[in-house]
Amino acid sequence: MADPGARHGDLGRAVVVTASDRAAAGVYADRSGPVLVDALRELGFAVDDAVVVPDGEPVEAALRAAVAEGAALVVTSGGTGLGPRDRTPEATRAVLEREVPGIAEALRADGVARGVPAAMLSRGLAGVAGRTLVVNVAGSTGAARDAAALLGPVLVHAVRQLRGADHG
Repeated sequence: MADPGARHGDLGRAVVVTASDRAAAGVYADRSGPVLVDALRELGFAVDDAVVVPDGEPVEAALRAAVAEGAALVVTSGGTGLGPRDRTPEATRAVLEREVPGIAEALRADGVARGVPAAMLSRGLAGVAGRTLVVNVAGSTGAARDAAALLGPVLVHAVRQLRGADHG
């Protein structure tokens, strides 16, 4: 996300939620969540290991818990596609108070620009719940790495704005 030497001070707590039925069931290990956790730590967020839940209502419950606990940022991984179990956007929309469509639009456009035409199929959202920024990222490790590279500075700025900092 950023130069590891360019820390941004105490940005507060961030939570990574991986939405994956199979990873939650232990069929395979979560690989995208740790990519996001490492990137957010590099930015200066305090981040525990990713929370791995099945898609759907458990995602909403994890988002609501993170917001209630005062997380500054929640990044989800997975569940943004067209599959019948891909319900992360619906779970996210139920929690958001205000959407920030530019973030999700930028993620899709960046994916397409990187040669991944299927990125335009992502239904991921971004927005604010209370003073928490919530961002949905596609579930692959590549999508997680690309999102981290694209969004790092924006996430820092957005979290500071949510805390009342000026736009400068």
